[in-house]
Amino acid sequence: MTTIKVGLLFGGRSGEHQVSIKSARAIAKALETGENKEKYQVIPFYINQNGVWLEPKKSTQILASCIPDDTDSQGSKWQFPAPCQEIQVWFPILHGPNGEDGTVQGLLTLMDVPFVGSGVLGSALGMDKIAMKNAFAQAQLPQVAYVAVTRDEVLSGPCVFPKMFDRIDETLGYPCFVKPANLG
Repeated sequence: MTTIKVGLLFGGRSGEHQVSIKSARAIAKALETGENKEKYQVIPFYINQNGVWLEPKKSTQILASCIPDDTDSQGSKWQFPAPCQEIQVWFPILHGPNGEDGTVQGLLTLMDVPFVGSGVLGSALGMDKIAMKNAFAQAQLPQVAYVAVTRDEVLSGPCVFPKMFDRIDETLGYPCFVKPANLG
């Protein structure tokens, strides 16, 4: 049986960088356990917060320690480590912007290599909660009540706040929770 070379892509340039490392560690462990050990060869690629892709040897160390390494800011964001060419399927575990928002999926699509997970549009919609809710509404899917508040609305001035809170109170009531539209 030939093993499939899986490129485990983790880290990234978002505020969810550390979560990505921990997620990738769990996935690497699962792919290296039991029958998977014979089916897959995991080749990790860490993207530091400067956007530089690190070689598998250094990436393996980061995966083992769960300690980010952003010391290499000299590498090129436009040049991938040579072992990337060996990858048969990518497993992107990048949380937040520049990872699960369709950007990496677009890159992998342009590279013409298969990857695990949603495509560009599904990832972009999944990341932008307001766009996703609009798409769900168009498809007539049921969803919980929500109120979308834009940055412009929040920054427009103190006169808007009472109206915004009245709208939230009328639609949702309290308690309710707030989530950013484009983060986790």
